[in-house]
Amino acid sequence: MASTGVKRRSGADGAHPRPGTAARDRAAWFLVLPALLPILILSVGPLLYGIALAFTDAQSGRTRSTQWIGTLNFQDLLHDTLFWDSFRIGLLWAFGVTVPQFLLALGLALLLNQKLRLRWLARALAIVPWAMPEVVVGIMWRLVYNPDAGILNETLRDLGLGDGRDWLTGLATALPAVILVGIWAGMPQTTVALLAGLQNTPHELHEAAALDGAGAWRRFRTVTWPAIKPIALAISALNLIWNFNSFALVYVLTSGGPGGRTRLPMLFAYEEAFRYGQFGYAAAMGCVMVAVISVILACYLVGRISAGGEQR
Repeated sequence: MASTGVKRRSGADGAHPRPGTAARDRAAWFLVLPALLPILILSVGPLLYGIALAFTDAQSGRTRSTQWIGTLNFQDLLHDTLFWDSFRIGLLWAFGVTVPQFLLALGLALLLNQKLRLRWLARALAIVPWAMPEVVVGIMWRLVYNPDAGILNETLRDLGLGDGRDWLTGLATALPAVILVGIWAGMPQTTVALLAGLQNTPHELHEAAALDGAGAWRRFRTVTWPAIKPIALAISALNLIWNFNSFALVYVLTSGGPGGRTRLPMLFAYEEAFRYGQFGYAAAMGCVMVAVISVILACYLVGRISAGGEQR
């Protein structure tokens, strides 16, 4: 019996024809564009402008003309011992904050993953430093380190451990004191990331390892660490980059002093640009810092790709 209805044309499998690849790509770009435009305008654009500025003699002054000088700023930078000293301090700061920060955050995450009373309260209190702006954190810790009425020196006097000292202006104590603040301020985000990884670890694996007679350290090494290793590597790489680029916290605490003992590369570039008006030279410093960060990212991505290839 012939059908009286009119059939619509369809694909070979009877399904409605799907839009072509080009149409799907256009639709995807249309959806991504609102999020991509701010990145291009506020991040990529200034980055490219800063790279171009590094090859000029741009200085402050409305009437001063800017000339193209090629790599002269980078040549001067190679012989600038003050910059390389700040670069060394920046690396000490970045690793001095990132490594203890990760170890302490890992211990705290393991603790908060246990079935403890008032665990919800402990988790809430653990992220309090994360919710505070860096400027507020810097002001608060300046009060803690205050040589006359700071809680740290007052505690030392009460314990009979001396009359206290000015922690932020001492040549030997300024950098360790600032590193301590950096560890405290950045530990919550690392704790939250590691805690999320721990909670996604199947509990059955721990039970099976315990039944096999594995102790706490062996269970951590064979079960817990492999599960959270990708998260640990990712958050450590991000922390290293964030810490190397630190500015506000150290600026509020010490402004790079005393005697440049806490002058991070970002602070040095800021001073060159906005205190001395050497915009081209400061841009060259920024290019060097971008190159260092790119190397760190490249090492991280190569490690991730290698690890992914081994798991296949």
